[in-house]
Amino acid sequence: MRKHTTIDLDIGQHRMPVTVLEAIDMRVAFAADHAGASLKDELLARLERAGLGHTYADLGGDGSDPTDDYPDFAQRLGLAIQRGEADRGILVCGSGVGASVAINKMRGLRSAVCHDTYSAHQGVEHDDMNVLTLGARVIGPEPAFECAAAFLAASFSGEERHRRRLDKVLAIEAAER
Repeated sequence: MRKHTTIDLDIGQHRMPVTVLEAIDMRVAFAADHAGASLKDELLARLERAGLGHTYADLGGDGSDPTDDYPDFAQRLGLAIQRGEADRGILVCGSGVGASVAINKMRGLRSAVCHDTYSAHQGVEHDDMNVLTLGARVIGPEPAFECAAAFLAASFSGEERHRRRLDKVLAIEAAER
């Protein structure tokens, strides 16, 4: 088991203590529909430049086709995580809502629309969220980067109360199969 440590993460004008795995090296997949492609591309480039130690994969959506629909890209990203090709994902559509709804239909995927760093970090730490969904028409590039950095810096705490709640969520998922 990897050791957890607490670091101070610079989030814009604020510093936020976050719990992270000491060995940060995740495979992170990105996907977006036609409305989210531009933000996805900008976010991916910025994260690559930030040197956070992760490997990034662009699963598509280049914005050129208005029929590039969010369910298709949500499924593509979800399958990459289910198959073990990615550890986490960042999914972008116009509002973030449709993509989040679509990916949450997939077994083992837990996503939320987050437009603030607290939710992006806490969603992983408390709820073992493995996909961050962003709305390109709702959030700008700087807050999107800050949310992504907080999401990627976080790890599931495994605390008993969070494990208990996650087990209940997983039981709901299993009953629906």
